[in-house]
Parts: sequence; structure tokens; C-alpha cells
Amino acid sequence: MNETVNVICMKWGSMYGPEYVNHLRAGVRRHLSRPHRFVCFTDDGAGLDADVEVRPIPDLGLPAGQKDLRWRKLGVFREQIADLAGTALFLDLDLVIVDSIDAFFEQPGRFLIIRDDDLFRAKPLRRLNAARDAFLRSVGNSSVFRFEIGAHRYILDAYVADPRGAAQRYEISQQFQSAQLAAHGDLAYWPEGWCVSFKNACVPRGLASYARDPAVPAGAKIVVFAGEPKMSEVLAGGGHKWYRRIGNIDWLRRAWSA
Repeated sequence: MNETVNVICMKWGSMYGPEYVNHLRAGVRRHLSRPHRFVCFTDDGAGLDADVEVRPIPDLGLPAGQKDLRWRKLGVFREQIADLAGTALFLDLDLVIVDSIDAFFEQPGRFLIIRDDDLFRAKPLRRLNAARDAFLRSVGNSSVFRFEIGAHRYILDAYVADPRGAAQRYEISQQFQSAQLAAHGDLAYWPEGWCVSFKNACVPRGLASYARDPAVPAGAKIVVFAGEPKMSEVLAGGGHKWYRRIGNIDWLRRAWSA
């Protein structure tokens, strides 16, 4: 029998309401066949469904006087987080599960994450700075990643040792996280196409969007909302641009429904 695994998410502040957690939990329930716990680390558990385990957001352990909490997702790399142990799959709240996610627990690797470039269209001008381009091609998008609890504490240790320096050298936490993983030989990626961008992979490009509705590419398991438009905007019927029509998305609403 498969061992129980952990699916975790994090919610703080007012950007995402409890419905995001509840819809994500429903998607996991439908699309993960193995025994699992679903845990939300949050500063406000009000409105969460009864089968969502609520735990406090792991403390970053920043030095006295350091109050920048934008990178608080790195708290999952503590040696111990709440009462969890074993394998954990982290999922952001602004994504939609559209097919079985069993494979996310079967793919070999110590640490697995989306390659950020897999979600976006090519940026030729970035090649003008070869070193920068090479680094950005290596960065993992932390919307979906799998790790062993306690196995990568070096990420958090490096951040806590110099949080100001980390924020100066890296634009966002996933860049810092990727650099640390790469330095320790742990950075690896999900197969391309498992996690796709709604805007770049589902919506037809340019004028083609006026002829065809958005659709899930073959083989996709999770649709991620990276950049604009936001998932809430699309689900509400918006997100259109003159160069990008977003047509019927009933499949997306069905996949997101609780």
C-alpha cells in the first residue's frame, strides 16, 4: 500500500479567500488516488472545509528586527513543519488541477519543481546577457514543487543568514531557492507539459483566440496562472485584451468547482 503523503498550501493576508483553499482541496481529492493529508499553513483558518488540516505558517526564524515576510514560503524548508513528515507536494492557490496528480509522487528525484521558462514564451532579448539568461533558464517556478520534509533546510539556513543580501541579489524567493538547490545538486524539473500556463498554453495565440476557445493541452495535469490575467479575473469572465480573446472556459470552472 502506498504511504500517506502530504499536500500542502499556504494562505496569508487578504489576497486569497478561504474558497481558494477549499477548491484546491476538492481538486486534490478528485485527482489524487493515494492516501494523503491536505494541510493549509495560514494565519486565518476561518471558512476552511472540515477536511483541511489547519496549521500555523512556519516561522522563518529571521534575526531580530527583520520583518520582511514576502519570502515566507521558504518556511516549509524548516527541519520540522508542524506534525508533518515524509513527502510533501506544495501547491499554490492560483492553479487548477485538471487531471490525475498521482505521477507527481511517482516521478524520481529528491526535489522537483516547474522549470519557470516552461510556463512562458521565449524571450530572445534575454540572450544579450548570457550569464543572466543561463541563470533564468535554470530557475524553478515554485507554484508546484515536491520535497522531503527536513531534507533541504540549507535553503532556509542560507536565507536567514543574510536576508537583506538575498533580497538584493535575487528578485523573488524562487530565484534564491533555485540557486540554493542547484548549488547542492538537488534542482530537477517536472516533465515539460505537466504544469502549463493558462495564458500561454491554453489560450490560442493572437487572432486565433477569436476562432477557438481555450483548451487544456494534451498531457497537462495542472493549469497555472503565471502573470496576467489572474485566475479570479478569468473565472469572473474577464482577462481579455484586444489581441487576446478568452472565450468559453466552462471546463476551467468545472475543474475548479468544489
